Amino acid sequence: MLALHVIGSGSKGNCAVVENVDEGRGVLVDCGICKRDVFGFAAEAGFSMDALDAILLTHDHSDHVSKLGVVVRGLKRGAVPLHVLPEVAAATPQVGELGDRVRVVPMGIGDPFVAGNITVRPVGTSHDAAGSCAFRFEAPDGDAVGYVTDTGCATAGMACLLDGVRILALESNHDERMLREGPYPRFLQDRIRSDAGHLSNGQAAALLREVATDALECVVAMHLSEHNNLPSLARDALAAALADAGVGAEVRVASQRRLVSVR
Repeated sequence: MLALHVIGSGSKGNCAVVENVDEGRGVLVDCGICKRDVFGFAAEAGFSMDALDAILLTHDHSDHVSKLGVVVRGLKRGAVPLHVLPEVAAATPQVGELGDRVRVVPMGIGDPFVAGNITVRPVGTSHDAAGSCAFRFEAPDGDAVGYVTDTGCATAGMACLLDGVRILALESNHDERMLREGPYPRFLQDRIRSDAGHLSNGQAAALLREVATDALECVVAMHLSEHNNLPSLARDALAAALADAGVGAEVRVASQRRLVSVR
């Protein structure tokens, strides 16, 4: 069985652990949260960072990679496998600066690989980064977690990636009205709402209606904008989508300041 521990999610930093609960081992997804919170919230979730089998990067933006160096240097182990798209590795200075503290393993979109005892399937997302991807995580018993953030639209293959997952981490970045009436300048609003930006609550709900099955137990709303969204708006949009789909899953909202752990 898998668990998802969201260390932090939002415009100020992103990081999560996907754990194989049966073995107590797992993988780190992104590393844009300070070392203290990564290690502290992981311990709060009952996960030891010494049991980390790999680190995965979704893309190269600073809120996903800025603390990679300090976190890796805090691990009490040899070179940790770092699975990353080649273009993302090239665009992320921290990767080269870590030297032999990491073992860079190039990922390919659509090419599954095994990290520890978890099978990982990357699929491309649409974001204004050097490269970007979402993930499906599968345990040997078939349990599955979907992880989708930082995409301006639902890309080809995403519905298949998320089919039958039990836990789904899904970007629900902004409320369209709040973004339109909020403090951001027009060029930034246009970037966020573009196909290479971020999913709105409405877009996330539409994708959820498409992919929700009876296997789904929990959806975690991810990467909420602190200026252009409210937890209640994201939660209500996803809950309505689940009701439309006739699926009775729980909806939770990730935070920058507290752990959200789903087993």
